[in-house]
Amino acid sequence: MPDLLSQYLPVAVFMAVAALISGALTIAPFIVAFRAPDAEKLSAYECGFNAFDDARMRFDVRFYLVSLLFIIFDLEVAFLFPWAVAFRQAGVAGFWAVMVFLAVLTIGFVYEWRKGALEWE
Repeated sequence: MPDLLSQYLPVAVFMAVAALISGALTIAPFIVAFRAPDAEKLSAYECGFNAFDDARMRFDVRFYLVSLLFIIFDLEVAFLFPWAVAFRQAGVAGFWAVMVFLAVLTIGFVYEWRKGALEWE
């Protein structure tokens, strides 16, 4: 029995340290935060327009197109790095699978371009 407990001791220590760190990081902002809101801090930051009353109002389609564009390039990078690392082991089938993947992404990019997601006015 003591041998079994000694095997799980590192796991228990890891879980205790993780709980301690996560608890500290959860509580720390409430302790050290500067509490002096002003008009500049409460203004629109990333969305580009001021806050509104109704959460059900329609958004411009360009917001969705920009998010699609982000997903296209994010997926491309996320899948091409591992493929590039294992390029020699992937063989011809792996090469053509990635070419089909890139073709689908290119079709999505052309759609974004034609819809005008790259021109923000």
